[in-house]
Amino acid sequence: MSNPPATDMPRTLPRLVERAAKVFGTKEAVTDGQTRLNWVQIEALRRRAGKALIKAGIKPGDRVAVQAPNIHEYIIATMGLQSIGAIFVPLNTRFKGVESADILRRSNARILFTIVGFLGADYPAMLKGESVPELERIVLIRGESPGLTSWEAFLAEGDSVSDAEFDARAAAVQPGDVADLMFTSGTTGKPKGALLTHQQNSQGYESFSSIYGLSREDVMLVVPPFFHSFGYKAGWVACTIFGARIVPVITFDVDEVLPLIERERVSVIPGPPTVFHSILAHPRRKEFDLSCLRLAMTGAATVPVELVRRMYSELGFKVVTLAYGLTENTAIVSLTRPTDDVVKTATTVGKPLPGTKVECVDPEGNPVPQGKEGEIVISGYLVMKGYFNDPEATAAAIDKQGRLHTGDVGRYDEDGYLCITDRLKDMYIVGGFNCYPAEIENILTQMPGVAQAAVIGIEDERMGEVGKAFIIRKAGSNISEQDVIDWSREHMANFKVPRKVEFVEAYPLNATGKVLKSELRAREKAGIG
Repeated sequence: MSNPPATDMPRTLPRLVERAAKVFGTKEAVTDGQTRLNWVQIEALRRRAGKALIKAGIKPGDRVAVQAPNIHEYIIATMGLQSIGAIFVPLNTRFKGVESADILRRSNARILFTIVGFLGADYPAMLKGESVPELERIVLIRGESPGLTSWEAFLAEGDSVSDAEFDARAAAVQPGDVADLMFTSGTTGKPKGALLTHQQNSQGYESFSSIYGLSREDVMLVVPPFFHSFGYKAGWVACTIFGARIVPVITFDVDEVLPLIERERVSVIPGPPTVFHSILAHPRRKEFDLSCLRLAMTGAATVPVELVRRMYSELGFKVVTLAYGLTENTAIVSLTRPTDDVVKTATTVGKPLPGTKVECVDPEGNPVPQGKEGEIVISGYLVMKGYFNDPEATAAAIDKQGRLHTGDVGRYDEDGYLCITDRLKDMYIVGGFNCYPAEIENILTQMPGVAQAAVIGIEDERMGEVGKAFIIRKAGSNISEQDVIDWSREHMANFKVPRKVEFVEAYPLNATGKVLKSELRAREKAGIG
């Protein structure tokens, strides 16, 4: 059942947490392993984190980065920094040092909250030797390392800051202030930071979550990472609005997730199709009581009709919704409705959210007739304020009418549901993570023995899509497919690593010398190569 939007809902994230403490009180808010926190405790920790950041000299508008897996300290750190007007900059946990340093440098982040030991990664060590001149301090929100401040020590530093000073800073945060700076790569391969506000996040995700039916009785298994809008905004922010319990998942291991669902009576799972494929494929799935499952929200890749059918019939979900969005539009554009049938859910991305206008337009920007394909453009209150320090890229993305150009091609069906049919851009999606060929190609050409690289997305049964690299070797080089894959694993996030490599003598080119990716994709589909 949908929840009507609350007329008294605060439109800043710190006020949302304050409200949650008053409305939901001692109801359990977060279940993180052995740590269980209620909303009153979350509120108290948010205030301590905010005070510590005030003591550290963080001013309104300063950028503070977080690079960590899904743990409760991540939520508290983010709530704390946003409470005093700072801007949250999430870093992908799969980034290598050079990738993290680039975001830290271009966002001018002053503090980094991180951990050591996650999947063997030492994020502070990765940054050694990298140029990050504005970064003043690294704080470990979990774990210890010589020379770095621990989470408890950092929180204690703020105990001398008065409640009045914190309250004044929190009260000064306005709905139109920037809440987060989320970097997303474009076709040039250079990540761009989308500026998104408190009101966009709070109002957008209240509307979004009310449509698919999130409630205070729900327990959400947050599988998508907190550095991604799916885990952050559709995850713990939505739970804060509705009072649902947050059960963060550090890494998705079905052997651990199935007993966790049974034990904590998980009712809601957001995640890419790979999550549900993996649960369905587990040989011991039927040994666990999954009758608590109620809502599933997926997207980010093509969803087979059969998968949706099995999510209903075998996993017992009462509602399965498919969402479409992009970072520049607060990651939400449209979604299917709980009453939609299986085919409609799997083959469309539903209808636009209230307050969001979605058009399919021709190359001149004119709307095309219903049923005809065109580029998807978006307008409304959820469109980003722009790209951070990049007016040229902002002007290229948002036209003079205020419409955000997505680079996706779509059409409306006879029922007014949006169908995504193609991409103008070359971006592809690996297990829910956006991959941008130009960025990967730029890194690959730094490998010894590589003269040129062209990357496309190819179909994969489990991940939806994976990357394939077409490599032209340098003269005299004899690098192998495994050499390229091994080198890539050392120099880029795992989801960006090409799963297949083909060596070619030349690329198909157009008249201006641009690689014809469409021909490479056609060759791949035809089984040539």
